[in-house]
Amino acid sequence: MPPLLQRSLAKSNTRLTAETGRTTAAMPSLSIVIPAYNEAARISSTVRTVARHLRSGPFGPSEIVVVDDGSVDGTAELARGDGRAPVPLTVLRNGRNRGKGFSVRRGMRAASKEWILVTDADLSTPISEMDKLLRAALAGGYDVAIGSRAKDRSLIGVRQPLYREAAGRLFNLHMRLFTGLDIADTHCGFKLFRRAAARRIAALQRSHGFGFDVEQLYLARKMGFEIVEVAVRWDNCAESSVGVGGGMGAFLDLWRLRWNELTGRYSQARPAADPEQRG
Repeated sequence: MPPLLQRSLAKSNTRLTAETGRTTAAMPSLSIVIPAYNEAARISSTVRTVARHLRSGPFGPSEIVVVDDGSVDGTAELARGDGRAPVPLTVLRNGRNRGKGFSVRRGMRAASKEWILVTDADLSTPISEMDKLLRAALAGGYDVAIGSRAKDRSLIGVRQPLYREAAGRLFNLHMRLFTGLDIADTHCGFKLFRRAAARRIAALQRSHGFGFDVEQLYLARKMGFEIVEVAVRWDNCAESSVGVGGGMGAFLDLWRLRWNELTGRYSQARPAADPEQRG
């Protein structure tokens, strides 16, 4: 565990007990949500890698939640393994392929710990980068910390094809026009939420496709949750399941988001009156 994270944890979570005058350090507990679709080739390795990292750090009781989106290759069974995972493991299975947004939403609602990290099954962003997000959130009092490839492109190891990078920049321009969000990278699959924020966002999320990232961040901002963008390491995965259709769907989801806003479907997305609802 990097020393900087250890210091941030101690600084952010140390409290003075009135009874004894001594300090205690309450380490945050973590839920790692992994949406997966036909990931038989790597899901076992991914679960083991995430579990090792959780066990290596000064975290509180943590868990892994895998959401199998109707895979046909045995992903759910391989994720469960022999049932002796080193950290608590829950595997949820959608009856049919419902979309990544649906799976992430289901995982966020099932997660039970203080902080919820959503990460892709291919670990394009190494799980160790979670420490950066947690450190930034704790040190700055943020409710949402999102991994960003755009903040420091020197951290990108394997880049996407040029046409996909160009499409990403075009999408980000449209996203800013449609939502007003000043975020450089909405679609890096590596996001950390305070549980109170995750629950409120998931309750109003409507997008089941690849536009769900923008909708979640849009709702977070409307609800008054503080968001920080953190540069992370990232490598493009050639076997990514996001095709041209998924990319076009994300553009269409921007129109759906505006329609939802105009028709009052986000009317409950207001800042919480009770500070406890912000975590």
